[in-house]
Amino acid sequence: MEYKAQVSDQKKNLVKELADLMELYPVVGIVDVEGLPAPQFQTMRAKLHDSVIIKMSKKRLISLAIGMVKNKKGLEGLKDRLRGMPAIIFTKENPFKLFKVLEQNKSKAPAKPGQIAPNDIVVKAGPTPFAPGPIIGQLGQYKIKAGIEAGKIIIKENAIPVREGQVINEELAGLLTRLGITPMEIGLNLTGVYEEGSIFDKKILAIDEQEYIDNMSNCARWALNLAVFSAYASKDTAEALLQKAFREARNLSVNEAIPASDIIDMLLAKANMEMLAVKAQAGV
Repeated sequence: MEYKAQVSDQKKNLVKELADLMELYPVVGIVDVEGLPAPQFQTMRAKLHDSVIIKMSKKRLISLAIGMVKNKKGLEGLKDRLRGMPAIIFTKENPFKLFKVLEQNKSKAPAKPGQIAPNDIVVKAGPTPFAPGPIIGQLGQYKIKAGIEAGKIIIKENAIPVREGQVINEELAGLLTRLGITPMEIGLNLTGVYEEGSIFDKKILAIDEQEYIDNMSNCARWALNLAVFSAYASKDTAEALLQKAFREARNLSVNEAIPASDIIDMLLAKANMEMLAVKAQAGV
């Protein structure tokens, strides 16, 4: 009986420790470490120790700790992110940087029977190394359209044999391995992050940085074009507006034959062209 009481006290202390850390750190995340070998987990924990605290516990205890925190509105939403074998992350890094660091420390692995697909698994169209045989029927079972070209099986079009969150069965796991597809990721799988009342999932955090930079560049260019077109004066548009005004003034002067020192050559050239046109028309 004394042993059970001691275990209960340990759990209470752990829950309090987790709750205190949640109140202390502005960013709290939930990760799923299921399938991650212990040596790799310890290696990742050591790599991140300068900026991240990682605590493992049972779902029930983490949920209790979340419920104890009263000064962070919306933190309860992390309870829905407790999946697989959860661990909790505490950091002062912003969620996007945290996600990037965790993704950079992941490695690919083949699927095993019974594992959950981390995302939609795509079998891409193209050639395979397989000779015609029963594998065509196997591919067909998973709606993967296949054919034969030059004595080899080809995949005719992209296919998704298993969606995110679905279980990968033994046959499909073997098929994916034979196709050279390694859909599983070994690492800390971030399922949700809390910051300032909001919960971010990986679909929000997985930003293509180059695409983001390109979009910002396009926005800046479009804004400048709009400002110049609408004659909106600012320090960023002043040079372009002056150039535009100069071009329009010069064109007006040429079209209306208004003499000015900067366009005399253009007026003479225009007059010469008009003279030659009249001459040709008159047959002189």
